[in-house]
Amino acid sequence: MRILFVEDSVDQATAVIGRLRRSGYAVDWAKDGESANQLFQEGVYDLVLLDLILPKVDGEIFLGRLRARKATVPVLVMTARGRLEEKVRVLDIGADDYVVKPFELTEIEARIRALLRRPHGHASSTITIANLTFDLARRRVEIDGHHVPLGQREFRLLELFLGKLDHLLTKDAILDHLFAFDEPAAPNAVELYVSRLRKKLAGTQVDIRTVWGEGYVAEHKKRQ
Repeated sequence: MRILFVEDSVDQATAVIGRLRRSGYAVDWAKDGESANQLFQEGVYDLVLLDLILPKVDGEIFLGRLRARKATVPVLVMTARGRLEEKVRVLDIGADDYVVKPFELTEIEARIRALLRRPHGHASSTITIANLTFDLARRRVEIDGHHVPLGQREFRLLELFLGKLDHLLTKDAILDHLFAFDEPAAPNAVELYVSRLRKKLAGTQVDIRTVWGEGYVAEHKKRQ
């Protein structure tokens, strides 16, 4: 999953981005609202983490412009502003969640998981398809109750496929979700990760089908 983090504090950005990338998220960083607007127009994001006190373009203005363009991407506001009236105003502008600094990174990750599963209609962090169990909160995959170790990007790729069952995902879309702008990807990166994931899903009812010249479709193949 790809995240846009809008934060002018270098220390805050370093801590949050480091934690999220270790969890397998692709994260782009914008230091001000103007840069954030440019990055959002150039990239495809699953979530925006937004500070409100920003140089050039204030966070509230950025959020208002985002919603004015009909962008439905979830937005988690992370700010030192904690007054009730400010929370209400920002939520009414279009924020999906609001957390006051200082915060614990474990809480931020939990809020991110909650926001990311909403568009896919998942009420829980656990998805079960026949003998396959995908646990987003624990970052754990099991087949027939046995743990299947996945690399960080393999795990995020499976998350992407399970959230888009029966929908075509182009190679470009997969690259956009798995890699940030400053994380170069090899030309065959998508094929490599899909191949690894297929092997590890052998024996499950989740089939990743290649649509030649277009991309991939993950399907729940029910056994006869």
